[in-house]
Amino acid sequence: MPETSHSAPQVEPVSKKAVLSAIVFLIIAIIGLTYVKWWPYYHKAFDAAIKHSIGSSIVSGNNPTAPAPSWQAAWDYALAYYKSVWKAAVLGVILGSLVQVLLPSAWLLKVLGRTSFGSTFIGGIASIPGMMCTCCAAPLAVGLRKKNVSVGASLAFWLGNPTLNPATLVFMTFVLSWKFTLIRLIFGLILTFGVSFYANRFAGNMNPPENMAVKPMKIADEQSGSLLLKWLKSIWSMILRIVPAYIIAVLLLGACRAWLFPTVGEASGNSILLIAGFAIAGMLFVIPTAAEIPIIQSFMSFGLGTGPAAALLLTLPSVSLPSLLMISRSFPKKVILFVIVSVVVLGILSGITGAFVL
Repeated sequence: MPETSHSAPQVEPVSKKAVLSAIVFLIIAIIGLTYVKWWPYYHKAFDAAIKHSIGSSIVSGNNPTAPAPSWQAAWDYALAYYKSVWKAAVLGVILGSLVQVLLPSAWLLKVLGRTSFGSTFIGGIASIPGMMCTCCAAPLAVGLRKKNVSVGASLAFWLGNPTLNPATLVFMTFVLSWKFTLIRLIFGLILTFGVSFYANRFAGNMNPPENMAVKPMKIADEQSGSLLLKWLKSIWSMILRIVPAYIIAVLLLGACRAWLFPTVGEASGNSILLIAGFAIAGMLFVIPTAAEIPIIQSFMSFGLGTGPAAALLLTLPSVSLPSLLMISRSFPKKVILFVIVSVVVLGILSGITGAFVL
């Protein structure tokens, strides 16, 4: 009786052209991140160490409360927000589109296409150098999903960018305290790796089969034709798909920030209702990278307890309404709902931890 082979289908070898394309992507990513993230944050770390501050709160400035809901409040916040993130947002869209045309599907599928913890772990680790906010990382997550990267790996990359940002952790240690940093790191690791890995269970048939191979015809199609035309088509599709929702949601949240973050007196302290309320508000609200630090610093100076502050520590950066809208077509609704609930629950647990140890 002939022996039956159960080995997975072989993936076609990656051509020299594909290797060159991947190198080009890496060079663009390194140059872009150096200009937008790494070099500015290097200097900002010294400011944080010396001044114990990285600026005023984007929510309320130096005031105890945010401005009342209005069109002016929406416009003012949008201007301040986009002034802070526009370079990273442009880089995120560029890299998210280039993922689709420069990185070979065979390699991505092999490394990040499985539902195993290994793929999720690699996705999370790959996010650390990015240091992007949740909205700027969203186009990359969308691009990865278009290349059949698994739900777990692409989520880990998306969530890891804002929550495991090493620059933010350094700023946080200087401005708040090492205890805040430790709480953020612990719950950030749980969110990035644990929640992302478990989210594969809600993916249904949107995850590729474990033994899926890239067909030779698709490989040939990737390696033929004009890369410029492919990239222009990809970036235009991405802009149409994510930018309108991004702009509208930022304006809406900017107008309503006084409702999301009401004035809280010292008497409210660390009540569980307050912690839960701030966890939900932080999950919905949108901020630039590391903006949670001056927000928390400002709120605490006006009497906010350590519990609600620790809840914001995790939920403010990890996701937001705009970023959830940006990825909504790339992930199953059950996965997105699971992420939302997980962020809020972990935020509440972070808040309870903060109430006791900070």
